[in-house]
Amino acid sequence: MVILSHPLRQRRPAAMAAALVATALLAGCANNSLTTGSVNPSSSKPIAQMSGGELQGALASYRQRYERNPDDKAVAIRYASILRMNGNNDQALAVMRKAAITHSRDKQVLAAYGKALAGAGQFPAALDAIQRAQDPTQPDWELLSAEGAIYDQTGRPEEARLRYEKALQLAPNEPSILSNLAMSHMLQGDLSTAESYLRQAVQQPGADSRVRQNLALVVGLQGRFEEAEDIARRELSPQQAETNIAYLRQMLAQQAAWNLIKEEDRRATN
Repeated sequence: MVILSHPLRQRRPAAMAAALVATALLAGCANNSLTTGSVNPSSSKPIAQMSGGELQGALASYRQRYERNPDDKAVAIRYASILRMNGNNDQALAVMRKAAITHSRDKQVLAAYGKALAGAGQFPAALDAIQRAQDPTQPDWELLSAEGAIYDQTGRPEEARLRYEKALQLAPNEPSILSNLAMSHMLQGDLSTAESYLRQAVQQPGADSRVRQNLALVVGLQGRFEEAEDIARRELSPQQAETNIAYLRQMLAQQAAWNLIKEEDRRATN
């Protein structure tokens, strides 16, 4: 996550808004690197639902598997996903770039490569890869949602929401799509609508910690700090909760700095 410093005072509010939600749209909150542990390398548990300890164990296991056979596309894709969940976006991109060279026509590899590009902030290339991975005859809702997130990051909210609507038609009430849709409204300053979508998302089966932490962020941005911290603490160990609270406070502090910049801009134009 970007920390506000003096050079950022040159940025405009729209750029600041994008910085505030960059991790929320395509990754998630700071629920990683918290504890030690292990995970069965063959586990099919969704990476987004892994605890911090499971992520660390998965990272070690898949690093070894990838080093033994870097051309195994399934291992490369899962290893890159785990790297991204641990915040190692550049390394994830390097893994998927190599896989994309080896498996240049593989749709799964292209999709994972697009997500890795987006995680590294290379949005035009990410959009191209994800669109090439999409099959118009059998659309993939995850790719539509990822495409929407990229449009949001590049200031095209109308196109983003069209993708989310199409994704929801394929996967009604899918919490990750609802969360991305909420972040889209957050980017445009519509916090109440964002909260409404996130409230709906957290009620769905399969809603993971990232969705709840996005809700905590949106609630906090509306000034309801105690409620936000309570949401951020739910269903987490004390250590995980404190890490997420620290992340939440950092994000809210950045929002406060953004508001100061907007006020300075307003005064300068008057």
